[in-house]
Amino acid sequence: MSKTDWIQQEIENLQSAGLYNRIRTIGSPQGAWLIVDGKKVLNFCSNNYLGLANHPALVAAAKKALDEMGVGPAAVRSIAGTMTLHVELEKRLAQFKGVEAAITFQSGFTANLATIPALVGKEDVIFSDRLNHASIIDGARLSGAKIIPYEHNDVKSLEEQIKANLSQYRRALIVTDGVFSMDGDIAPLPDIYEVAKKYDILLMVDDAHGEGVLGKGGRGIVDHFNLHGKVDVEVGTMSKAFGVVGGIVAGKAVIIDWLRQRGRPFLFSSAVTVPDAAACLAAVDLLEDSTQLVDKLWENAKYFKAEMKNLGFNTGVTETPITPIMLGEAPLAQQFSRELFDAGVFAMSIGFPTVPQGKARIRVMISASHSKDDLDKGLGVFKNVGKKLGVI
Repeated sequence: MSKTDWIQQEIENLQSAGLYNRIRTIGSPQGAWLIVDGKKVLNFCSNNYLGLANHPALVAAAKKALDEMGVGPAAVRSIAGTMTLHVELEKRLAQFKGVEAAITFQSGFTANLATIPALVGKEDVIFSDRLNHASIIDGARLSGAKIIPYEHNDVKSLEEQIKANLSQYRRALIVTDGVFSMDGDIAPLPDIYEVAKKYDILLMVDDAHGEGVLGKGGRGIVDHFNLHGKVDVEVGTMSKAFGVVGGIVAGKAVIIDWLRQRGRPFLFSSAVTVPDAAACLAAVDLLEDSTQLVDKLWENAKYFKAEMKNLGFNTGVTETPITPIMLGEAPLAQQFSRELFDAGVFAMSIGFPTVPQGKARIRVMISASHSKDDLDKGLGVFKNVGKKLGVI
């Protein structure tokens, strides 16, 4: 018996349960239409909210930086990897977010892995929304702090857990997603802030799917709720609406300074590449210059969600351009995704463990790059597949 036989068995179990993830391959730039596995399809799948992933201004900025400064920093930020572009990007992001300071990481995931363990440890407690992203969960586990979940977006549950547990620990951290990526709902951040203030607890929000989406010109959830100066730590990403790659932590200057000293991905993993940093700066330029792309994103989202509901689809509790099509069981969601693809629409199924058992779905990601004709084509295909599979 081979020592890897158990892995093969687990893979076969995933396949039989309809949970095996077959990864498709993209052979074109990101946009409203893609070449996927050699076929031209309408893209309802990527996190390219504003269409910036192939925007001419970002491409030009990356090329210019390549010519002037090369490709890779070739070191961690704390030794010899901090370049002028990194410093400029962090300064501009802090101005854009309206905070004292900002620090960038290789991804939103590593931003959470850096931040949580730097703020709490084994003598401390984390109050975490039950549906928080995997990167928050992993960062919390790495910290060694006691993790106490509260019911999703339930401020009463949060306060009950604080009352019952806070006195047993040295320090505490409340952490929540801003926009929950699978359902598209928004955290009740003003009410969470009031609880954090009442009990004098650090408050952290991961705004990965709010960055470039919520707030004036995409400034995020803190701007959306006018909570400037009240949220201690705001984590974001430049891998979604910004169209590039990278993570950001924004907030109080003392916290950002501490992360430069104790954020392990900052200290032990090479810096963001030159073209990535330049492209992120170009994205900030665009968002500061105009709200047009953000406005178009919301216009498209409002239209698509209303039409899907009119067709009879269940789009859950979404309040954002994230549009889950709730289907229930994973095999049905996978079949629905295959039927969509055959009809020219790329929208992947999502099942356990990304979402709970029995909550499988197709998650449609609307973009400012979609035209009304694109949306109407997608709606027509969803209607046909929905009827064929008895969903509507």
